[in-house]
Amino acid sequence: MPTARKPQSILLFVAFIVFIDMVGIGLILPVMPSLIGGLSGATIDRAAEIGGWLLFAYATMQFLFAPVIGGLSDRFGRRPVLLVTLFLLGLDYAIMAWAPDLVWLFIGRIISGIMGASWAAANSCVADVASPKERGKFFGILGGAGAFGFVIGPGIGGLLGQYGDRLPFIAAAILALLGALIGLFILQETLPPEKRRSFSLTRANPLGSIIQMARTPLVIGFLSSIFVLQLAAQAQIAVWAYWLIERFSWSVLQIGISVAIYGLLIAIVQGGLTGLAIARFGERRTGLFGLMFAMPAYLCFAFATQEWMVYFGIVIGAMSGFAFPAMQQMMSSRISENAQGELQGAVASMISLTSIFGPVMMTAIFAAWADDTGYYFPGAPFLVGTVLMGLSLLIYAVTARRFYSAPA
Repeated sequence: MPTARKPQSILLFVAFIVFIDMVGIGLILPVMPSLIGGLSGATIDRAAEIGGWLLFAYATMQFLFAPVIGGLSDRFGRRPVLLVTLFLLGLDYAIMAWAPDLVWLFIGRIISGIMGASWAAANSCVADVASPKERGKFFGILGGAGAFGFVIGPGIGGLLGQYGDRLPFIAAAILALLGALIGLFILQETLPPEKRRSFSLTRANPLGSIIQMARTPLVIGFLSSIFVLQLAAQAQIAVWAYWLIERFSWSVLQIGISVAIYGLLIAIVQGGLTGLAIARFGERRTGLFGLMFAMPAYLCFAFATQEWMVYFGIVIGAMSGFAFPAMQQMMSSRISENAQGELQGAVASMISLTSIFGPVMMTAIFAAWADDTGYYFPGAPFLVGTVLMGLSLLIYAVTARRFYSAPA
């Protein structure tokens, strides 16, 4: 198969799609607090809770549709799934740019969640064209492309947000539609017809795909570790902007810059260093190394009293980016070639499941402890995240020790 010999050229545009997708998400992050406040008239703590429910709507749809998108890509190929979802995502950003009230903003986030499930198809391209030993490197490259999108997105979003809450949504719509147009002429199919399988609703649902993956002990163990890891990450995803406004009175631009720096560091770790680390230390040690850095980073956020501590935590936390690509490489090596989309759909579903109730939980904790009528501790969500990161590390270590053996 010719495409297997040159995975770099095949995956280049797939990484570009992931980049565009994450730029769009990053663009709107800095303006969400002010947009929600403007539409609802809510205070910052109440706006954080509304933001949590918006993430809930997004994540619920992604949880339900990620296995469907993954299954459809196993049946019809990756190219049509990626192009259609990217095009519809662009239209959805346009809807949110126009949204006159919170109802339309919620409708927009629901559609975004469905289209955002294309992550499963994008990661499946790695399994299609890369050898099992190289997959961790390319998973890292795709993750790095997404993280680099956070370098560009929040920075531009912070700049545009100074001139209007709607401008970042317009920019995100243009980027997504442009990406779909370019992909129509450039993107190549990575899944040949002989490796496709029939689409089944029994398997193309969150529980069906996870049950299917549970037949492999190492995969279900790592999926559990990813679940807890991503639940902890909701402390950062859901309350970051609100926490920085409450704790340090940061502007939209400052928030955008902080997310951009974090994205840049993650891009360097995943896109540039993960492949080298796996080649030097192996997948198991690389994953363990990454998870070990998560706990001190979250502790730093929880007890930050000065602005430099925020950036110190960002630097440490970026090192956790080694873990996810390493786990993806180990899991993909245990799954058949015609079910790689299903595996990535299961991974996306586990991540989305944490985003269903994680933001609501973390923003509720933030709102309770950011209220100065009681004990004031706005970093409380990060302390909860520290405990969860420790649990994820434990699950990973036990699973790797019991079920993983390094390839010859």
